[in-house]
Amino acid sequence: MQENLLILDEDKECRKQMAQMFTRAGYHVKTTNSVTSAMCDVLKKTVQVVLLGGTFDDLSAVDLVPVLKLCNNKLRIILVAAESSLPLIRKLRKEGIFYHALKPHNSEDRAEIRQAVACAFRDMDQMQVAYK
Repeated sequence: MQENLLILDEDKECRKQMAQMFTRAGYHVKTTNSVTSAMCDVLKKTVQVVLLGGTFDDLSAVDLVPVLKLCNNKLRIILVAAESSLPLIRKLRKEGIFYHALKPHNSEDRAEIRQAVACAFRDMDQMQVAYK
């Protein structure tokens, strides 16, 4: 199964850097700053994992995560945000995010996100085996 990753972030430079990193790692990567485009990919189930930035078109991740999960409850969402309060992270975990990471600024941050994405895809694979 091809591992399709969507990077949804308003920060163009962050999208570009993460796309390069994950493309080199062998993932099929799509990037966008458009909630509409992301929703189409999620509804079509062409992505399994989403790296989600903090805000888009005046929507916050808190607003967007439940909608994405309604469209595809198997979707793995990794929130990649510069700063988030603990109550906000707790709320997002209840809504169904897979992981929360800080925006990558150094090699340790990038390694953390790579590991989170790999775990998200492994979790998807294990879930599919369990359904068979």
